[in-house]
Amino acid sequence: MALAVDRIPLTDWQSNCYVVRASEAATDVAVIDPGGDIGTLSRVLADQGLTATAILVTHADIDHIGGVAEFAAATGAEVWAPANESHLLRDGLTRTGREVGPHDPEHPVSGGDTFAAAGVSFTVVDIPGHSAGHVGFVAEGQLFGGDLLFAGSVGRTDLAGGNWDELVASIASLDTTFGRDLIVHPGHGGSTTLGHELDTNPFLGELRNG
Repeated sequence: MALAVDRIPLTDWQSNCYVVRASEAATDVAVIDPGGDIGTLSRVLADQGLTATAILVTHADIDHIGGVAEFAAATGAEVWAPANESHLLRDGLTRTGREVGPHDPEHPVSGGDTFAAAGVSFTVVDIPGHSAGHVGFVAEGQLFGGDLLFAGSVGRTDLAGGNWDELVASIASLDTTFGRDLIVHPGHGGSTTLGHELDTNPFLGELRNG
């Protein structure tokens, strides 16, 4: 059965929160990057009869972790978060120093880790560049990649821990590891494929010409 993925843009930043389940028939879900508007998210899940059993975090920006503590408290779901940025969530801070609700992640993760949540098997990949500790979660040929790569754009690298060379290297490593058919669910905007972005994304010319 195919993975079921729903995208819910939240907050004024319209950050993508993803609701992931093993199939359309499944009712347990993993929620990725609940950045805020937790009342809205909770109503969507309740209306569909879904239960959040896991929370996954790609990186510690306010529009991706702003609602984690509140949602974890409301659902009892455990949190998987980047090992190199877990201290920020634990201290109730973002990487730029903005305050959020604190939550000590039960599962700090880094590249190469694998785990099952809501009946879905996830592989963790390190994808620094937008932030130093940024991770992605891959399941059934689909990447939940936070703010690394967007349809037609890429994540900014001018904030603390950002690095352009690392961002480009992270995107190249996805091609090496998973191939061009990898579906990319980004932190903002619509989904795409890695191959399409490698061929057309105006920010990735150095990968085409390298």
